[in-house]
Amino acid sequence: MIPPSVNYVTCAMLKIRRIPIDTLGENVVYLSDLCQVYRVDAFKGGNKVEVGASGRQVIAVINVVHGNHLLEPDEVGLCTDAFEELGLSEGTQVVLNPTLSPASMDYVRNKVYGQTLTRAQLLEIVTDIAGHRYSRMEITAFLMACAAFMTTEEVLDLTLAMAEVGSRLDWKQEIVVDKHCIGGLPGNRTSMIVVPIVAAHGLPIPKTSSRAITSPAGTADTMEVLANVDVPIDRMIDMVAEIKGCLAWGGHVNLSPADDILISVERPLAIDTPEQMVASILSKKIAAGSTHMVIDMPVGPTAKVRSHHQAVKLRKLFEFVGHEVGLNLDVVITDGTQPIGNGIGPVLEARDVMAVLRGEDSAPADLRDRALLLAGHVLEFDTSLHGGEGFNRARELLESGAALRTMERIMDYQGPPPEAYALGELCHAVTAPASGVVTAIDCYRIARIARAAGAPVFKGAGLDLHRKVGDPVERDEPLYTLYSVIESDAANALAMVEADNAYAIQAI
Repeated sequence: MIPPSVNYVTCAMLKIRRIPIDTLGENVVYLSDLCQVYRVDAFKGGNKVEVGASGRQVIAVINVVHGNHLLEPDEVGLCTDAFEELGLSEGTQVVLNPTLSPASMDYVRNKVYGQTLTRAQLLEIVTDIAGHRYSRMEITAFLMACAAFMTTEEVLDLTLAMAEVGSRLDWKQEIVVDKHCIGGLPGNRTSMIVVPIVAAHGLPIPKTSSRAITSPAGTADTMEVLANVDVPIDRMIDMVAEIKGCLAWGGHVNLSPADDILISVERPLAIDTPEQMVASILSKKIAAGSTHMVIDMPVGPTAKVRSHHQAVKLRKLFEFVGHEVGLNLDVVITDGTQPIGNGIGPVLEARDVMAVLRGEDSAPADLRDRALLLAGHVLEFDTSLHGGEGFNRARELLESGAALRTMERIMDYQGPPPEAYALGELCHAVTAPASGVVTAIDCYRIARIARAAGAPVFKGAGLDLHRKVGDPVERDEPLYTLYSVIESDAANALAMVEADNAYAIQAI
């Protein structure tokens, strides 16, 4: 809870009203310009306001609404996130007070001018960001200053600060494993195969995953096709005790909340430096109570990491910070030259995952092989296994059906998905413009096309790939099928395909 910054004027009160607007993680309140309780101009300078009553407060950006079409003069509107954070019912009377820019902004200015920040200064910044005391402009200044230059010690200190602000899980076990991919590779939904394999072996693997921000699907989006992912912490604890694993959305657990706010600003600005990536990933894992972790680092010309040299530098940074915070890390550099699996988008990726777990002939071999590789690395943390036995043990658990049975138990324990999801009914075949051999697939472009098609907002949207690198193709044969739910998404995706379908074909 945010402590009040100033004393409230109890006679000046407004009724709160929930405004069903998703402001993408930023707290926003709305005030009518016809308001007679407060002079609206008093809030314009600082652009931030504290709303509170009954010992509860929330800090938010203020937007002024003209007229009384959205709000009555005696009401203050709160966006969905701000309303939930405040935790008061509609109609409750609250007071407003302008807030000052946080004192930690002085440290941000120091960083802008090239100074190195201390752990205490970074902790103060992160605390204010998590408390919604920074505007997006101020967060951008902090991110850009860090993107310009950060020492390895600053990366460590930022990681610790982000892990400290928010909830911390303690599983009270010597080994708690996890697996994480740094991203940038469409269809790489290996976590949903690794978790049941590792849990079937008996290692605890409480997987808290994110929803997609700029990709066509996150693990939580895809798992939600099969089961409920909004799992409260007490339910997660019971699952890990009984089944050894879960595949839940991390939003309920409040792990490293400042990271979610930073990401909401980073991604639209395409800021994704190695330093911020390491702090983001490891702060979440520390807060989640992990002790041992495998990091999948795909490398390819259109992946997030594009050269072996970059991969080695990033691996060393992960290893330095991991060692200092007590995380046992195994960074695995993998092939990121093309998408993994056949489906891109939640429904299609869930189909591929279950095909691998069921051992179906149609299961994509590349997804199966990568999942076994990574699961093998995770299982190597078990000291009862001799070195090099992890992969064979993972394959045994998959082929015997033990992993499938564990996945079914996880799905049953987490409960059914919020609704039944199906493939989008609007489908279009994207065909080869010439005969030849597929020589390259642009991962970044494929992800953008899938998002334009509607994924992951519509879980049934996305791409189903029919050709991979090295495959022959005849002119007018399908390279992939595009699925959408609404016409405008289909039109946008097809326009992107017309400009560049993401495939390179060499004539033979």
